[in-house]
Amino acid sequence: MSDVTPNGTKLEELTSKELHERAMDLARERRDVGFLWKLLRAIPAAAAATGEVDRAEFDLFHGLSLLEEFTHAGEGEVGEALRPLYIEYLAAHANGT
Repeated sequence: MSDVTPNGTKLEELTSKELHERAMDLARERRDVGFLWKLLRAIPAAAAATGEVDRAEFDLFHGLSLLEEFTHAGEGEVGEALRPLYIEYLAAHANGT
């Protein structure tokens, strides 16, 4: 497992948006639906960790808004809260596995 990108940059030095984009690109490349599902499940907890506790409760309307949040999951406080998920995923697959 590696926490360094191919160009030598440490994953921790990347912005949350960069981590999100790299993880999403890798998941697309690998057709890794499991990671995408894990990310969708992590968004409400990440939102709650930023103080938005009401967003942690799931209902139909929240499910629809969750799809919108999915596309912006690398931005703002939620993106910051999801950093460990992105770093873990990118490091686990750094050698192309």
